[in-house]
Amino acid sequence: MTVVGAVDCGTNSIRLLVARTDDTGRLVDLHREMRVVRLGQGVDATGRFAAEAIERTRVALADYAATMASLTTERVRMVATSATRDAANRDEFFGMTAELLGSVVAGARAEVITGDEEARLSFAGAVGELDSARGPFVVTDLGGGSTEVVVGDAAGVHAAHSADIGCVRLTERCLPSDPPTESEIAAARDLARGRLAPAFDAVAVDGVHTWVGVAGTMTTLAAVGAGLAEYDPEAIHLSRISFADLADVCERLVHMPRAQRAALGPMHPGRVDVIGGGALVTMELARVIADRSDVDELVVSEHDILDGIAMGLLT
Repeated sequence: MTVVGAVDCGTNSIRLLVARTDDTGRLVDLHREMRVVRLGQGVDATGRFAAEAIERTRVALADYAATMASLTTERVRMVATSATRDAANRDEFFGMTAELLGSVVAGARAEVITGDEEARLSFAGAVGELDSARGPFVVTDLGGGSTEVVVGDAAGVHAAHSADIGCVRLTERCLPSDPPTESEIAAARDLARGRLAPAFDAVAVDGVHTWVGVAGTMTTLAAVGAGLAEYDPEAIHLSRISFADLADVCERLVHMPRAQRAALGPMHPGRVDVIGGGALVTMELARVIADRSDVDELVVSEHDILDGIAMGLLT
């Protein structure tokens, strides 16, 4: 069977999925990995990738290329999202990706995708294992630099919008103190609300029955809310957290000092600095979804844009 490799390079992390299909056509993971490389470090302020951020990404991608080669990967697609759309020196980044990915599959290189395509790929990956009777679904992919909001059902996507706000962008702009001050938190809430408003103007959520959250902020919030001693993707995948419990977790994380966040068992070291910003974006998403629908819980999925990319390579 065909083996495919999907790479998602966002503002905060770079992730790899190597997969094939089983006899029923479902994806089977051969390797799944995430590394926090903070490619978007300072891009919001400078408009350029920092040299050390490109180097961190190069090291991770070199290891990913070796993994894909060892698993005899036949097709590769790497997508680059929010930070890459914003950077003036992105040619340096793309040259590096072409060299490394081309060692696996000739001609492979990273590509910039639109926020709309990012949302659609995330939706395809997130709802693939869910009962279609629980739709329509609203899927939110909360990244480092942007947040995708997409509504659809078993027939496909109805509407999608990419909002220019994420955990890294919000943290860098509004949350410099440790812990954040109340005025900083208020400014961050206002910015998140303003940036998400156009998404919910474009994507109606009044008829949805299920909210699915994907990406590291959402999975970390679920793990902390569940009181896990360490991060366990199998325990988190398709787990549910009520809006009341979600609000409690988010408020606690926003107000925690860095050292206290770092001591939490499920917390990845690369998310310690930005989880508060992610929590504030999540709270705003929950507020609007609760106001406009009868949804009262968040379903967290470990499957997301990576799975959508891989599914596309296999069709």
